[in-house]
Amino acid sequence: MRYLTLILSILLISFSFVFAPTTKAEDIITNQKLITIDTGKQKLFAWDNGQIVFETPVSTGMMLAPTVRGGYKIQRKVPLKDMKGQVKPYKKYYIKDVPNIMYFYQSYAIHGTWWHNAFGRKASHGCVNVPVPASKWLYDWTPIGTRVEIF
Repeated sequence: MRYLTLILSILLISFSFVFAPTTKAEDIITNQKLITIDTGKQKLFAWDNGQIVFETPVSTGMMLAPTVRGGYKIQRKVPLKDMKGQVKPYKKYYIKDVPNIMYFYQSYAIHGTWWHNAFGRKASHGCVNVPVPASKWLYDWTPIGTRVEIF
């Protein structure tokens, strides 16, 4: 019974991400700063005045720990922090000195990643993992309130 409840919970969470509202290209056009994250291509694009000014490969959430989809704004920025947590069924994690963190929804963030080089593949516990040099550029370029679209 316990495993059935776990499986049903995972399926329910997964379906909520699958059927989330879809971002359309016409919604992305803007003359302001914007970050888009394409979870299918595992790419992040930084836009300014309707033009891509920077792009980088990313690692978004694994199958049972997906990155949220939708429209958000950068809520707060933290230059360096230790991160810990657990998304079942994955193991607990504790990572020291995570750089260039930009939170966009609850504990979901775009941040630098030094502990793996799996960019271009889903490998995170829900955050958007970015190579450290790219995360530094993004952190310096992005003001709080910048729109983030994840699809």
